[in-house]
Amino acid sequence: MGKNYDNKKQLIDKEKDYDIKEAMTLVRDLSYTKFDGTVEASFKLGIDVRHSDQQVRGTLTLPHGLGKKIRVAVITKEDKVAEANEAGADVVGGDDLIENIKKGFLDFDVLIATPNMMSKTGPLGKILGRRGLMPNPKTGTVTTDIKKAVKEFKEGKVEYRADKFGIIHMPIGKVSFAAEKLLDNFRIVYDTIVRVKPSSSKGQYMRSIALAPTMGPSVKVDTQKVKF
Repeated sequence: MGKNYDNKKQLIDKEKDYDIKEAMTLVRDLSYTKFDGTVEASFKLGIDVRHSDQQVRGTLTLPHGLGKKIRVAVITKEDKVAEANEAGADVVGGDDLIENIKKGFLDFDVLIATPNMMSKTGPLGKILGRRGLMPNPKTGTVTTDIKKAVKEFKEGKVEYRADKFGIIHMPIGKVSFAAEKLLDNFRIVYDTIVRVKPSSSKGQYMRSIALAPTMGPSVKVDTQKVKF
């Protein structure tokens, strides 16, 4: 992985699963980028996502945001364009925006669509799906209340979703954040994931937790010591 990675890895006790507060302080020191990297939390869950009743997906709002400007795009008809612009959307359009996305335009972090445009956004699934950008009612990105949706995502609302391995990867802030702010954001994510545990999930639900910067080694968190 390189000399910088190896040097940072020396800071970690390989035989130890860290208390969450200790891990949150340590992860900030594991980054070796010159830019302000992101801290990501990964949760390995005891679920089988092949079963529809064991899907873990939704949205939550981080109290301290992600430390970056969230670019929001809106696909809607003319009657909602003014509302989207007033709410602070970065890109607003209808058929023209759909065509631009088909041509490769993806300069946004969140895509919101009104229900009356979903029949036209369907063909974008192959482009947006693999990037997690496809509008979905379950995540609040298909709605008639454009003003509310844009405002929430701008203020720190993020989506979480278990991948095919039952792992949720979630950004919880920047390396430059104070450990207390990262801990506040982590708490919301952890509590939410625990709360939405599928009733059909058997055995140990929270299998493992790890924290890592954008570039740097990860630190394991003791799942039995996640106390706030």
